Formats: sequence, C-alpha cells, structure tokens
Amino acid sequence: MSALPRASDLGVIGCHVCRLVSSDPFDHDHPDHAGHGDVATCPRCGSALHRRKAASYSRSWALLIAAFMMYIPANLMPIMRTASLNDIDDNTILSGVVELWTKGSPDLAVIVFTASIVVPMLKFLVLGTLLITSQRGTDWARPQRAKLYRLVELIGYWSMLDVFVVSLLTALVRFNVLSLVEPLPGVIFFGLTVVLTMFASMTFDPRLIWDGRETHE
Repeated sequence: MSALPRASDLGVIGCHVCRLVSSDPFDHDHPDHAGHGDVATCPRCGSALHRRKAASYSRSWALLIAAFMMYIPANLMPIMRTASLNDIDDNTILSGVVELWTKGSPDLAVIVFTASIVVPMLKFLVLGTLLITSQRGTDWARPQRAKLYRLVELIGYWSMLDVFVVSLLTALVRFNVLSLVEPLPGVIFFGLTVVLTMFASMTFDPRLIWDGRETHE
C-alpha cells in the first residue's frame, strides 16, 4: 500500500464537505498556489480546503481525555431513580444491568451492557490506538486501523441507548400514579461521554493513518 501515490504526489486535494477532488492550490507548482497563511476554497461549494484537519491530534486528545473523565462519574453515580409506594431504588449503569438480568430481561441486559460499557471502552481503546500509532508515524496495520476508525464512526451513536432508555421509562411511568422514574446526574455525565467521544472521532483525521514519519509534522 505504501507504493501507491498520495494525493499530494498527484497534485490534487479533496474537499471534506462535497468530496470534490480538484487541483491542489497548496502545491508550489500550481498556478494558483496559496502561500503560507492563505486560505484556499473548494471551487464547487466554497468550503476551506486543507490537506489535513488543523490541530487534529491535540483536539482529538483533549476531547478523548475529557470524555474519559466524564465516563468515571457516569459509572459511579446513579443514572435513574425508580420509586413506588414501598420502595425507592437508585441504579447505576451496572446495577441497572444486573437488575434487568435478575428480573427476567437478559436480552435487554446484554444490549444495555454492550451499548453502555463495551462500546464506550472500545471507542476509548480504538481512538487512543489510532492517535498513538498515527503520531508515531508507524506503518503497522494501516488498512486495519482505517477499518477500525470506520467501525467507531458506525457504532458511536448506539452509545446513547442508556439515555434513550431513561427518557422512555420516564415518559411511560408518568401515566402510572403509583410509580415514579426520574433521571439522575449520572445520565448527564454519560451523555457528555458519548458526545465528547463522537466529537473526538469527528476531529481525528483518518488520513493521518497513512502519513509516515517523513510526512508527519
């Protein structure tokens, strides 16, 4: 794969908005060469062109670390309170999974555990691996790392399942005067975790995977 020419070798650049491939204005041999500090725009949609996302590493690391910091209280603090005439129960993510399992809903327990525990940890691991290996400029398993990035993009939205479950239960139990379900602060931290990991994934430029030590700055 390393023998294939890069876009910069061919003198072209792709727009990240409309995906138009046009001549690279940052190429010194291009007649409309954009000098240092100049802004080049896409001839079709007018969006700013750039070979790589600006400050991709620093912004992705900042968002990923912030997401991990939010994930700790999201697991330690209760996300939902259920109350009836003779019982009040505050559930964290894990205790909610255990309760679903013991009360006869193992399928739902597995789904919630996967979406709320496995998927976020997988995203932390994959994004951290992508950032470290790309910054080091290693050529290890580049096609596989690109597939991992696409996988993270695909499954990222399913991490919101816990938030949807709490919202749905809260709305449904409103019709029952003898019971009460209300969200607790843990669900806010969990929602922030999901949003921040999504932004970290969006901020990371997957083209950096294919940059070697000689092209990385």
